[in-house]
Amino acid sequence: MPFTFRPSQALRLLSDFSLAQVRDSDADLSARQTAILLTIYLEPPPHTVRGLAAKLGVAKPVITRALDAMGKLDLVTRRRDEADRRSVVIQRTVKGALFVEKLGDMLIETAKDLPA
Repeated sequence: MPFTFRPSQALRLLSDFSLAQVRDSDADLSARQTAILLTIYLEPPPHTVRGLAAKLGVAKPVITRALDAMGKLDLVTRRRDEADRRSVVIQRTVKGALFVEKLGDMLIETAKDLPA
């Protein structure tokens, strides 16, 4: 049975979850970076800069800047595609997988505290 949120509940969940992310001592990602990271970890690979840009409807430099920031945090890595040297393949990391899992746990905990 699907759960239906009222708009005010959905916004409260988003607000509380965003605050939980900001208060957390781990990486503080922007909404754009979070969307890119979740796409990389929740959808089957391979992922490329070009493919992510097309899927998310943004320019390749937007993806590149986000990947730069996430790479510094060791949430993803990049490598040239050996079959097509023009293409950059995005790879998952253990730290990134743990971070995404923690986000899921955080969202569940936040939803538990949502007023009825």
